[in-house]
Amino acid sequence: MAIARGHHEYLEAQLAALPHLPAVERLTPRVIRILGGNPSKYHLQGTNTYLLGTGRERLLIDTGQGIPIWIETLSEVLKQENAVVTQALLTHWHLDHVTGSRDLRKVSPSTKYYKNSPDDGQEEIQDGQVFTVEGATVRALHTPGHAFDHMCFLFKEEDAIFTGDNVLGHGTTVFSDLGAYMESLQRMLDQGMVGVAYPGHGAVIADAKRKISEYIRHRMRREEQIVKVMEEWKEDKKMRAVGGDLGLTALDIVNVIYTSVGPELRLAAAKGAVQVLEKLEGEGKVKKEDCGGQRKWFLADRPSL
Repeated sequence: MAIARGHHEYLEAQLAALPHLPAVERLTPRVIRILGGNPSKYHLQGTNTYLLGTGRERLLIDTGQGIPIWIETLSEVLKQENAVVTQALLTHWHLDHVTGSRDLRKVSPSTKYYKNSPDDGQEEIQDGQVFTVEGATVRALHTPGHAFDHMCFLFKEEDAIFTGDNVLGHGTTVFSDLGAYMESLQRMLDQGMVGVAYPGHGAVIADAKRKISEYIRHRMRREEQIVKVMEEWKEDKKMRAVGGDLGLTALDIVNVIYTSVGPELRLAAAKGAVQVLEKLEGEGKVKKEDCGGQRKWFLADRPSL
C-alpha cells in the first residue's frame, strides 16, 4: 500500500505541474483541439481529440473517454464551424481514446469509424492508408508498442504528425512491447517530418523530430544502464553480492541504478526494467532463469545452470 501511495503521490505532483490547456483551442487554420474532459495523473490534461479540415466535412482523430462534456463541446464546435464529422480515426484501442465514439454515433450517425484491428464496428485502417477532407490529408502509419494496434497519422498540409500515445506533450509514455515501440519510434523519425507533433495527451510539440529523437535516446540510456549493471555484476564480486551468484532480479538492477529514488517508487521502476530485459532477451543479449521462485537475469554469454 505504501508503494502504491508513493507512486500515486508522485504522479499527482507531476499533474499539478502541467501547463493549463483550454478545453477548445484552434491550433492552426486546419486543426482544432478538443480536450476529452478527463484530466488525471494518467491522462495529463485529458485526452486530446483533433478536428481537421477547412470545409464542411471534417476528420476527427480520437473520440475521448466518453465524458459527457466532450460530446457537448464537440457539438458546439461543429455548430460554430457549420461542419460535420464524416470520418473518425482512432489511434488505438485504449478506452480514453475510443469510448466517446458511442456518444458521437448518437449525434452523428453517418460518421464512419476507422481503427487498426477493428473491434466495435469500425472499418480497418491499413498501414499507408490515406484519408482526406477539404484542407486535410493524413496518411496512417502503423506504430505498435504502446498498443498492438497503435496508429500515428502524418499530416501532409502541415508536414506534421499526430503521435497518439507513442509520444506525449509532457514526460514519457508507457508501452506494452518495448522492442516494437523502439522500432515504431525509429519509423516515425524516418518519415522526415519537420513540423510539429500533435500528441494524444499534453501540449503541442514544436519540433517533432527532436522530441522523437529524445524519446529514443531516453530509452537507449535506460537500456545501457541496465546492461552496464549486469556487466559489472558479472565482473565484480562486490556487485555479485547484491544478487548472489544466481543472477540479478529486476529490482536488484533498479536498486543499483535508481539510488536517488525512494523505495516506494522502485517497484514501479522494476516493471519498466523487466520490459527492457525482455527486449534484450528477444535480441539474444540476456537470458532469464527461475532461481528459487525468483526470475533472475544474466548476460547471454553466461553458461546455463
